[in-house]
Amino acid sequence: MQQAADTQYVIEARGITKSFGGVQALRGINFAVRAGDIHALLGQNGAGKSTLVKILNGVHRAGSYGGSIAIAGQPASFASPAEATAHGVGYVPQEIEVLEQLSVAENVFAGHTGLGQGVIFYRRKLEERTREIFDDLGLDIDPRAIVALLTSAQRHLVMIARALALRPRVLMLDEPTASLSGTEVDSLFGVLRRLRAQGVTMIYITHRLPEVLAVCDSATVLRDGQVAAEIAREDFDEERFIFAMSGQKLSRLFPQHVAPVGAPTVLEVRHLTVPGQPGAIHGARDISFSVAGGEIVGLAGLLGSGRSEILHGIYGRVPATGEILVDGLPATIRSPRDARAVGIALLTEDRKRDGLLFNLPIGANITIGNLEPLSRHGTVSGERERGAVLESMRALNIKASSPQAPVAHLSGGNQQKLLFARVLMRAPRVLLLDEPTKGVDAATRLEIYRLVVELAQKGVALVVVASELEEIVGLCDRVLTVADGRIVDEFRRGEGGEDRVLRAAAAAQARNQTSALSGVSP
Repeated sequence: MQQAADTQYVIEARGITKSFGGVQALRGINFAVRAGDIHALLGQNGAGKSTLVKILNGVHRAGSYGGSIAIAGQPASFASPAEATAHGVGYVPQEIEVLEQLSVAENVFAGHTGLGQGVIFYRRKLEERTREIFDDLGLDIDPRAIVALLTSAQRHLVMIARALALRPRVLMLDEPTASLSGTEVDSLFGVLRRLRAQGVTMIYITHRLPEVLAVCDSATVLRDGQVAAEIAREDFDEERFIFAMSGQKLSRLFPQHVAPVGAPTVLEVRHLTVPGQPGAIHGARDISFSVAGGEIVGLAGLLGSGRSEILHGIYGRVPATGEILVDGLPATIRSPRDARAVGIALLTEDRKRDGLLFNLPIGANITIGNLEPLSRHGTVSGERERGAVLESMRALNIKASSPQAPVAHLSGGNQQKLLFARVLMRAPRVLLLDEPTKGVDAATRLEIYRLVVELAQKGVALVVVASELEEIVGLCDRVLTVADGRIVDEFRRGEGGEDRVLRAAAAAQARNQTSALSGVSP
């Protein structure tokens, strides 16, 4: 007998089941959120979090799943996200979904303007209301800017503003801080607390346990498509969350790694300069550093410091000047093809926009760009390709029904490992990693950390960019702090921590501000 809906819950789901191509994603989920709570939804990648949220939001329409939904005690079924929105359900997906050729203001109010007639009045009103929302968020984004020129983090903030513009009763946030800096996270938390005070109920999907401890009132943990635990605020404990997500206690320590002494330099960068572009590329100036074989070097800094631009300049994704040497030999790199030819590989930050090909199956996503070694006389050997794909999937523990399965059905962590499989097929000498653990759960993070250390032990030179300073300091043998497009500090493992990075970045920014006010170039 179906359990009756409880009016103390703003949103609830009972007996939810969902399958994808024979794979059972949800197995009888019971989930409910009390009015005014910020409720965490936790679990490893593939546990069913995003699937459940998409059901609650109408992305997976009624009839495509089993079970029932209620909003404020009343039965509800949504044929589309628009119907869910009309019932006060707001949703910010993990992946970035924006209209790139429109302005920020037009994106925030896309589909629900209703602000009067006349082009000039229309645009001015949109911009004014967008500015009000950003002021509440504590953000400095120009409402008139074209979204195509924004960074990944800024695009995600535009999506959050779009959801808040409708003042939803229930706001679902899927990994909302994945692209945000520490300051922006704090600003977002302030907004969430104000919304909670106004009676807005939120579902907060995240892999970052410190965020749950900081801002959430209650939590549900999923494992293997089932509810593993429901935890009240007074019972919050990081180890308890980890145990519920994994079924076992996980070490939070980074794998042990010691950089080899006297190893030959594999990558050398001399006076690299990447010109900036308004809103899109912050740029980097006069960057010089080297990486030995078996060494893990981290680029640390705040959002917009120029870390990713350094990687993209080395890889030939953006115009750059300077010198790059691989194994002591000068390399002319004008495109990613040139970089791959000399043994440099890049794992990009935004897997949906820059990495995965959703029109191709898993196997083709791994071998795309790697077909030459699998070919004979210009013809790809199907047998060799299948063997290479299966070997990669086994080596990286990619969980999928088959190499022919759609990429869209993979969890975020498995999608990330899929990109690793692609770049590693060429056995690169240099591996550039831009946010390698972005949007993955605690267990997958450990897998990626172990993989990075294993590659270093095989002699690969690695350069890592990560927003979480704990990750950079814990994983890397040497840390270069980047601020305003320049390297401003360098230290080895044990010589500093997160506080050293923050102090160096703040000091550099203060110097640059003083120089700008005095009209002197930094």
